[in-house]
Amino acid sequence: MQEQQQLRQFLKQNHPVTVLTGAGLSTASGIPDYRDSQGNWKISPPVQHRDFMQDEQLRKRYWARALHGWPVLYHAQPNKAHYALAQMQGAGEIGTIITQNVDGLHQKAGATDVINLHGYANEMICMSCGAKSPRLDMHERCLALNPQFADMAAAPLPDGDADIEADFDQFVIADCLNCGGILKPDVVYFGDTVPKTRVAEAKQALDSSSGLLVIGSSLMVFSGYRFARQAHAKGQPIALLTRGKTRADDLATIKLDVDISAVL
Repeated sequence: MQEQQQLRQFLKQNHPVTVLTGAGLSTASGIPDYRDSQGNWKISPPVQHRDFMQDEQLRKRYWARALHGWPVLYHAQPNKAHYALAQMQGAGEIGTIITQNVDGLHQKAGATDVINLHGYANEMICMSCGAKSPRLDMHERCLALNPQFADMAAAPLPDGDADIEADFDQFVIADCLNCGGILKPDVVYFGDTVPKTRVAEAKQALDSSSGLLVIGSSLMVFSGYRFARQAHAKGQPIALLTRGKTRADDLATIKLDVDISAVL
């Protein structure tokens, strides 16, 4: 395959490269993505941080839908692309993996040097006291409080969301067991900011490498696009392996609009 030869040559000339991954890497694991091949939303944009914190009705809707959507994320398994990247990292062909995904599948596949840029969806954090807890506990408590929501038809959506028809007013949210505060998945919501220490770590990883390989991301969100800009500013080569349009098409050294798993 010509694309494999192009990627192999890119890695040979520039190893180790920093890898930045997005939702397109995990669709083969059964996790839906947000955007189409043109970088446009397939569905309504995800919940904003401010709205989640200020609107109890929105939180009820969020957690009711998560009863059906989050298990898809929780039980997802790495696909061939995740395993290929873990093997490439182990062989020294790539360096740090910066992922915009919150599914933890890189680590499940055996990758060790991974920066979860947007956090990890299977962990919870209390927005009042800062206590952390497993999301499975929150999920089971919500099921126990809302048995009437357990058996509903649902269509899975990205990042543990799902489309269901229900009276969300009736939903009871499980709050922090430590202080009664609002619990939130320990991820960066839209309208929130990536922690500065995490961004600095990712920037340093890229700065210390020989180039950037973007996989499965349109880079429409600035938190990921910033690394393409950083690499371009420093004259580092950029390879894009993703379906459709990206925000960094004009910055790329090579662009491979092909099946990710097949090439990796």
